[in-house]
Amino acid sequence: MPSEIHHNDIGTRFLVTVKDDGSTVDLSNASALQISFRKPSDEIVNRTGSTLGDGSSTSGVMYYDTLNGDLDEVGNYKLQGKVTLPSGTYFTDIHTFKVHCNI
Repeated sequence: MPSEIHHNDIGTRFLVTVKDDGSTVDLSNASALQISFRKPSDEIVNRTGSTLGDGSSTSGVMYYDTLNGDLDEVGNYKLQGKVTLPSGTYFTDIHTFKVHCNI
């Protein structure tokens, strides 16, 4: 993530690592990848996550690049990843980040 995220930023990449009991989860066989954002207004937005083409899916890394409207509120957001695999469904830790206003 960049050091500061701003209102209406487009293309901000959020990287999420999925772990189970401290070990990374291989996402190669995932049937669904999701990253959920809780906006300052408490609205929850679910977005489809992707894996990088560099083999990082075996390291449990997924990402989402923001689109127009994703960061449309100033304030504190929360995000959490979710992955569905044949062995089960896994959730990441919840992370908090701030969206700053523009001048």
